Amino acid sequence: MNKKKIITIFFLFISILIIVFFRNFYNKKVPLETTVPEIQDIESSNLLSELNFSSEDDNGNTYSLNAKEGEIDFENSNIIFLKNIKAIIKLKDSEEILISSDFGKYNTENSDTIFSKNVLISYIDNKVNSDYLEFSIKKNLMIISKDVSLSNLDYTINADVIEMNIKTKKVEIFMLEGLKKVKIKSIK
Repeated sequence: MNKKKIITIFFLFISILIIVFFRNFYNKKVPLETTVPEIQDIESSNLLSELNFSSEDDNGNTYSLNAKEGEIDFENSNIIFLKNIKAIIKLKDSEEILISSDFGKYNTENSDTIFSKNVLISYIDNKVNSDYLEFSIKKNLMIISKDVSLSNLDYTINADVIEMNIKTKKVEIFMLEGLKKVKIKSIK
């Protein structure tokens, strides 16, 4: 498979991932439902366990985020620091997108989410690994960074950063140092 075909397939995959992933957020009309367990000691603790955040749009697409543990930021109660995160995007008449990470930061006010350390995104036969994933619906921006690796049955791609504009579907793949190059390797 030549380099042009690999890059074309990669951009197609990223475009589909962006469309599928963020279509859910643009179409949602049902307010975010949050299930937060009881705080262990209301007066002195900000620790939570078994957190669940979910939403559904009019088309039946759902997004859910689960975390084993969470800690509310004392300075900003809209911010929750998470541990052991699993997110599932279920699109009607389509495959699921799975995201997991060791840590995260969730903003209950605007649904902006950061996934960090051992981030894994799975969609059909494609897997994206990194140490940092940040998306903002308000800014129409998704940034995957820190040791980014995309792999499927045909190729692997290694880069420092993938930036995606959700609205325009523009994807930029680059290295942080100008002399280094994005690495694309055919598996077959």
